Amino acid sequence: MLYNVVEIQKILPHRYPFLLVDRITDLVKGESIEGYKNISISEPVFQGHFPDHPIYPGVMIIEGMAQAGGVLAFKSMDNASQEEIENKVVYFMSIDKAKFRAPVTPGDKLVYKLTVIKNKGAVWNLDAKAYVDEKLVAQAQLKAMIVDK
Repeated sequence: MLYNVVEIQKILPHRYPFLLVDRITDLVKGESIEGYKNISISEPVFQGHFPDHPIYPGVMIIEGMAQAGGVLAFKSMDNASQEEIENKVVYFMSIDKAKFRAPVTPGDKLVYKLTVIKNKGAVWNLDAKAYVDEKLVAQAQLKAMIVDK
């Protein structure tokens, strides 16, 4: 484990119920990141999606992958202090080629794996994939930018 949820909260501004990364398990600055979220029936989203047939929403999977990408972008900032990181935020710019391949349900461990397609200054293009039990469940190309708060 590289970063637990407490350490992730020092990097990202997201909080419950919208912090969607529990752990970061691997990170190569400027190249790739791997992390996960444990999907529990106690997630607030399951109250309405769907009460008798709980499915973790695809948009939440995309957001979780984006949050992992945010950790990668912040941790790839050379020589950035904690104060500098706290004064920045990552904005989503686009989602392309999103595909959902299998449902994610309570009890699943949703593993996010992202690699950098391109990074130019504050803009990051990422290839994002999500897995459950090594089976691809979702994928997308994400673009984000680090900006001042």
